[in-house]
Amino acid sequence: MNPKVKGFTMGSIAAASYGLNPLFALPLYAAGYSVDNVLFYRYAFAIVMLGVMMKVRGLTMKVNPRDLPLLALFGLLFSASSLFLFLSYQYMDAGIASTILFLYPVMVAVIMMLFYHEKPSLITWITLAMTFVGVTLLGKQSDGSNISLMGVTLVMLSSLSYAIYIVGVNHTRLKNLDTARMTFYALFFGILIYVVRLHFCADVVMPQEPLHWLCAICLALFPTIISLVTMTISIHHIGSTYAAILGALEPITAVVVGVFVFHERLTSRISLGIVTILVAVTLLIAGKKIFYTLKNTICQKRN
Repeated sequence: MNPKVKGFTMGSIAAASYGLNPLFALPLYAAGYSVDNVLFYRYAFAIVMLGVMMKVRGLTMKVNPRDLPLLALFGLLFSASSLFLFLSYQYMDAGIASTILFLYPVMVAVIMMLFYHEKPSLITWITLAMTFVGVTLLGKQSDGSNISLMGVTLVMLSSLSYAIYIVGVNHTRLKNLDTARMTFYALFFGILIYVVRLHFCADVVMPQEPLHWLCAICLALFPTIISLVTMTISIHHIGSTYAAILGALEPITAVVVGVFVFHERLTSRISLGIVTILVAVTLLIAGKKIFYTLKNTICQKRN
């Protein structure tokens, strides 16, 4: 397979896989499982799967002991992002929640502006304005009711936690740690949140039906392991910019699942809001590259 085709294919699979979170989480909610139980099983199965995968590939799990405090901190941030997102599903349509979550690249840009004195470009300001408009358009649920303030707050906290995680990892010595080990320890320390919230596993509820086991395993397999592996392959073949743009398939997948599986209504207002946010984030990620490409093309034509 052509490397670029492979990269775009893997990136699409990675994004679509992550967008399947609602498909496997919502049936468990409907069956009475708490958010903490759902995420406990997701993280537990993912740790086992990733550990086996690393063992098969001959990858070591050893890290510098000095890195453990940072790994614990970022693992808790990683886990907090999952917790806030899954809690938001209880207050709003999964498709809308997943779209708002996709604002994390914008939050990364804002963090870089505020704390690392990165000079904002015109594209950054345009993106911020577009995302504000997009979120405003998402102000009503598919049933016409006002969107839950609690739901928006939770998913924004999820997006912010993930943005801090990304910035932190890339601006500490952990940036030299390979993706597999970084994710393994993020999951390992992240599961501690649910161990504590479940009173040190005293409140863990065992899945009662084969479907429940399947949903829990699929949560670990598709949005976590498959998404991680395919995204890594995608970045290797086409670079982080294009791989990030393909991340737009995450909320699109969640919207499709919400509409066709959970019968969420897709109104024109919600559709416009989703498109506005997707365009804004894509512009933020690839805007400079597009601008310079157009500029070079115009200059070549003039010459």
